[in-house]
Amino acid sequence: MAGGKESGAGMRVVGLMSGTSHDAVDAAAADLALDGDSLLLRPLGMVSEPYPKELRSALAGALPPAATTLGEVCRLDTRIGQVFAELAVRADRELCDGRAELVVSHGQTVFHWVEQGRVQGTLQIGSPAWIAEATGCPVVSDLRSRDVAAGGQGAPLVSIVDVLWLRGRPGVSAALNLGGIANLTVAGAAGDPVAFDTGPANALADAAVHALTEGRMDYDEDGLLAARGRVDETLLRRLLDEPYYAKRPPKTTGKELFHWPYLRDALSARGPLPLEDVVATVTRLTARTVADAVRSAGAGEVVASGGGTRNPTLMAMLRTELGGVPLHTSDELGLPSAAKEAYAFAVLGFLTVHGLNGTIPACTGARRPSILGSVTPGRRGLPRPGAAAEQPRRLRILPA
Repeated sequence: MAGGKESGAGMRVVGLMSGTSHDAVDAAAADLALDGDSLLLRPLGMVSEPYPKELRSALAGALPPAATTLGEVCRLDTRIGQVFAELAVRADRELCDGRAELVVSHGQTVFHWVEQGRVQGTLQIGSPAWIAEATGCPVVSDLRSRDVAAGGQGAPLVSIVDVLWLRGRPGVSAALNLGGIANLTVAGAAGDPVAFDTGPANALADAAVHALTEGRMDYDEDGLLAARGRVDETLLRRLLDEPYYAKRPPKTTGKELFHWPYLRDALSARGPLPLEDVVATVTRLTARTVADAVRSAGAGEVVASGGGTRNPTLMAMLRTELGGVPLHTSDELGLPSAAKEAYAFAVLGFLTVHGLNGTIPACTGARRPSILGSVTPGRRGLPRPGAAAEQPRRLRILPA
């Protein structure tokens, strides 16, 4: 990799990610290296595979507020691990020329245990042993738990990548990820950076579409339903009364709160509405709560990534709600928006095997920074990162 004398050997890494929409698994490959106080990332591309339909249905049926069994959790852990393993093999072959040295798996979040305003635990499944066996590479997984043990929220873990990446841009920048849940990292202001979940991104729209079409549709493709609907102000006001929005960061949430029964209860108080109006209203809810969070943080620009950036209606509503605050996508800054989280987890695993911290306490609320995750050895044992490395202070994206 170009960029001067590197303080650590380069490493070819595959990052695996499935978000709170639990519709597909993404794999992004990158060449990563340390160069003084900079972390260099050269994107190598992304591949993605939807979950098999029966697996997605089983996963959806086991998620809160549904009840499940340990037997079903075991089956899901194995099946999801096998799906991740298959995609990792494909990514190594198609993106890495068979030379991947490390795989980093976020796994599939199935529960984020929040009680009395504090995260008590978090569970991501998808057994890493299947990935290590299939690829032969060591695997870093279970990245959130260490931050929770250190008193943090376990989220948003991508905040360290956002801070390193946006540091040095003029003014105050906010990195926004629009997955099932929306999260924001704000960097550049005086004092510490801040990161938190703003609330639902696609979670409520996906839930409404799936429930109100009786499973015929799973999401609002291209934002067409929201574009045809009208925002119901009564329902919107009711949804905006959710206490989560008034909590101060750092804070985190998930589908344990924002799910179909939650929306169904709000609708029952409002009365029947056409599907299009429901989807338009929850899409406006996402845009409003994100924009409110951006303003409260004093950000002068937003750099968005994630599946929600492919929804033109959501992006148009967000631009309206943001007013004069510019809205970019991460593609404009060299990091593909569809793969940004997978790249971010590749970075976190790379930091882990170099013995470097993967969290910023101001962003997650932890007592101290932590080296994240657990390592499953590959066929040749544990990763060998080389010389001792310096904690990076910035992230540079190199041309692909």
